[in-house]
Amino acid sequence: MSMSRRRLLGAGGGLALTGALASACGSNTGRDGDDHAGQPVIEQWYHQYGEPGTEQAVRRYADAFDQANVQVQWRPGAYDQQTAAALLTKSGPDVFEVNGPTLDQIQGGQVVDLTDLLSEAKDDFNPAVLAPKTYQGKIWAIPQVIDTQLLYYRKSMLEDAGVEPPRSLDALIDAAKKLTTGDVKGLFLGNDGGPGVLGGTPLNAAGLTLVTEGGKVGFDDPAAARTLGKLRQLYAEKSLLLGAPSDWSDPAAFTQGLTAMQWSGLWALPQVKKALGDDFGVLPFPQDGAHGAPAVPVGAYGAAVSARSRHKAVAKAYVKWLWVERTDYQEDFALRYGFHIPARISLATKAAKLRQGAAGEAVRYATDHGHAEPLLWTSASRTAYQDALSRIIKGGADPDGELRSVVRKAEAELRRVQKKN
Repeated sequence: MSMSRRRLLGAGGGLALTGALASACGSNTGRDGDDHAGQPVIEQWYHQYGEPGTEQAVRRYADAFDQANVQVQWRPGAYDQQTAAALLTKSGPDVFEVNGPTLDQIQGGQVVDLTDLLSEAKDDFNPAVLAPKTYQGKIWAIPQVIDTQLLYYRKSMLEDAGVEPPRSLDALIDAAKKLTTGDVKGLFLGNDGGPGVLGGTPLNAAGLTLVTEGGKVGFDDPAAARTLGKLRQLYAEKSLLLGAPSDWSDPAAFTQGLTAMQWSGLWALPQVKKALGDDFGVLPFPQDGAHGAPAVPVGAYGAAVSARSRHKAVAKAYVKWLWVERTDYQEDFALRYGFHIPARISLATKAAKLRQGAAGEAVRYATDHGHAEPLLWTSASRTAYQDALSRIIKGGADPDGELRSVVRKAEAELRRVQKKN
C-alpha cells in the first residue's frame, strides 16, 4: 500500500491545500495545441499507487477510450498539494483522482458538476462514500474504489482464552485484557494507542456522527464522552500493543503473534490469509450503548473534472465511460492489483474474490455499517478532535472537558464554511 492510500482512511487524512506551485505544474500538458491525430487531448492524473501493475492498468484503460487521446500522468510525491496548486492554473489536469474534492475546491468553482453522469446509476454506488462527494445536492466526483478498516482477530487465541469475538465496546475491553499475556497484547490500534487511526469511528459506534445531515456538530452528547473514556481504559490497563515494528496499516504485528486482535485495513486481508489460513476473523468496530451500532470507516478516491479543462464535455464523457459504464475495468482496478471494494454495490456483491469468508463479511460491513468523513468536517476540526482524543487516551484527560472544547471549535468551523454558501 502506498502511504497516500493509508492516509485516506487515517484520522489525519485531509487534503492539504498548500504546496509548491512549481512542483504541480512542471509538465507540459499540450493544452495550447491540444489535438492529436484529430482528437482532443485530455490529461488524467493519478497519485502513485504502491501496488504493482496499477499504473499499467490505468494506461491501458485510457488507451481504450476512443473519443480522445488520454494522457495519463502518474504523480509521485505530495499528490494532494500538487493537485490543489495545479487546479489554480491552466496547466493542470482535465481529469484527476482526488481524495475529495474538498469543500474549498467545490465552493471555489475549481471542479465540474458531475451529477448527470450518475442519472441512472446513482443508487448502485455505496451511499456512504458518495455522500462526501455530494454538496448542495450535486455530485462533484465519481467514487472509484472503496477502502475500509476492520478488526482482525485470531480465532485460536480467542478460543484458548475462552473469549468470544467482541460485539460491544465493553466486550472488546474485556477481551483485550484477558488476551494480554507476557508475550502477547490483546489489541493493536496503532503505535500511538489509537488516536491516529480511529477518528470518528468510535463515535459512529455510539450512534453519533461528526457532522449531522443538517450541518451541525453531531457529537455534542454525553454518550461521546462515555465512549471515548472507554478507549482510555484500554490504554490504562496496558491491553494495547505499543511500539510495534510497523504501524496499524501493516498486519505484521498480527500475523507474527504480537497481538491477538488488530485494527487494520481491508488491503491487509490477503497477507493475513496467506500467513494464517483460516485462523482469523474480521469484525466492525463494536457498538457502544443501546443506541449504538457496529461501524467501519470507508473512504474512496474519486475521479473529478477540472473547471479549467478546455474539453469539459469530453472529460466528463471519459469519466462516465471509465467509472460508470466500464464495470469490467472497475472490478479489475479494485481487485487485480490490490484488494479493495468496487464503489458500485452490484460489483462488490458479485465479485468472486469478495463473495466468501472474511472478504464477504468486509463487503457487508462496508455496505451496512460504513461511515465516511463528512465533507463539512474541516482539517481544523479534525486536528482539534484528534488532539483531544490523544489527550484522553494517552494522558487520561477528562473526556467531557476535552469534547466541549472540540465542539466549540467544530461549531465555529461549520459556521465559517457554511457562510460561503
